[in-house]
Amino acid sequence: MAEEELEALRKQRLAELQAKHGDPGDAAQQEAKHREAEMRNSILAQVLDQSARARLSNLALVKPEKTKAVENYLIQMARYGQLSGKVSEQGLIEILEKVSQQTEKKTTVKVSVPKCSWQKKKIAILSDKC
Repeated sequence: MAEEELEALRKQRLAELQAKHGDPGDAAQQEAKHREAEMRNSILAQVLDQSARARLSNLALVKPEKTKAVENYLIQMARYGQLSGKVSEQGLIEILEKVSQQTEKKTTVKVSVPKCSWQKKKIAILSDKC
């Protein structure tokens, strides 16, 4: 529980700092974002056990996009009643692998080599075109 309280305090402090330095018209948007984040955290706290939450928060530091995708997936599963009990760390690892396979990018590299002309009289000397 202390970890969740600390996270809530951090978010509250961040919102206060942004409100001081931000535009007053953005206060409503920030409040909406804050409420949404609280709701997400509440749902995740209900569906993840402590070790899985720790792993997910560590992943958020390195790969925030992947973390967001996994969180969305977990929230969707929870809303449709597809989760039976809390997700363990091993279950989270399986979900991470599933998400990684779905979002995997394939990279292709093309290499072009310039053609060189060889001089017949001089062995193994490249021409100026190389």
